[in-house]
Amino acid sequence: MMTKWWTRRWTTRACAVLVLAMLAGGCGTLRTIGNLEDGAGEQMGHVWQRWVDSGGDIAAAVTWERKVEPGVTVEQIEAALTSVAAEDNMRAVGELPLSKELEARSGQKQKFLKAYSYCNPATARQMVDFSPHMAAFLPCRIVVVEKEDGLWMYTLNMDMMVNMGRKLPPELRASAIKVRNTVWKLMERGAKGEF
Repeated sequence: MMTKWWTRRWTTRACAVLVLAMLAGGCGTLRTIGNLEDGAGEQMGHVWQRWVDSGGDIAAAVTWERKVEPGVTVEQIEAALTSVAAEDNMRAVGELPLSKELEARSGQKQKFLKAYSYCNPATARQMVDFSPHMAAFLPCRIVVVEKEDGLWMYTLNMDMMVNMGRKLPPELRASAIKVRNTVWKLMERGAKGEF
């Protein structure tokens, strides 16, 4: 009970600080708010709440996660990822088998950890032309992590890209939504091993 009270109190204080910062920023802040996608505030609220709920873990705040269903193997996850990428014309652009690398370095068995990278080159170019900083988010990555309770999948929260920033030009927005939907499908079907 104390934790919920403290979280609400802390969240209220943090919101007050944000409001004061916005007021102090004056016209610049108001102009920026006017340039945002519809629903940006709601998306920011979602990210904020995940940040609070996680005890301040920024990575937890800005990612999606899925627990892999019991019995689904890494091979089935990989087959599902390959299948979805082919269906949605996303190019597989690399894999990083981190646990195998760690095993080779240490000579000891490691929990599974592997990153899979995907990209739609045309959408990537459009997004970087719109904001060069978006290059830091390329390519789209899905990481499979073995934890004590089984396999999990993690990726960047793609709703932030589509809904939380400056208004995207209509063509870019449509392309970004397609990528967002493909990443969501990669996570959903990968976690079920559906290919």
